[in-house]
Amino acid sequence: MRCATHPDVETNLRCGKCGKPICPKCLVQTPVGARCPDCARLYKLPTFHITRKYYLRAIGVAAGMAFACGAAWWAARAVMGISYFNFLLAAGFGYAIGEAVSRSVNRKRGRGLALIAGTTVVISYVISIFPPWGLGVLWLSVPGLVLNLLAVALGVYLAITRLR
Repeated sequence: MRCATHPDVETNLRCGKCGKPICPKCLVQTPVGARCPDCARLYKLPTFHITRKYYLRAIGVAAGMAFACGAAWWAARAVMGISYFNFLLAAGFGYAIGEAVSRSVNRKRGRGLALIAGTTVVISYVISIFPPWGLGVLWLSVPGLVLNLLAVALGVYLAITRLR
């Protein structure tokens, strides 16, 4: 018996669905057995199938969350000052941004959505340092900057894990 795709290759394998002869080069291992390339069309799960409409919706929600979380971050820092409390703020805002983006796209997941959420955390931190209303304060001490960057990294991580 010869492979249906490669007639010069002899084989004893057959597709588990249609019975067409296949060689080891053509073989596609699926959860239900060996299939030919035509029968093995594996589709993306609907959770990971994201259309342009969902991306636009996620960007809109992310923009609103960036401004809201940035303003809240600025207000909390103005009241509390810089301390380890910033880690809790970053973690909370990262989780909230990831959750808001996730809910806005009906709990879909993907790298693009994770990138949007992670970028939103960074933007909200930048808004908290340089708010549009002009009352921003930039702390330039090296230990404070390192702690802030670690806090932002924690927030980005939490936002990304909500959408991976």
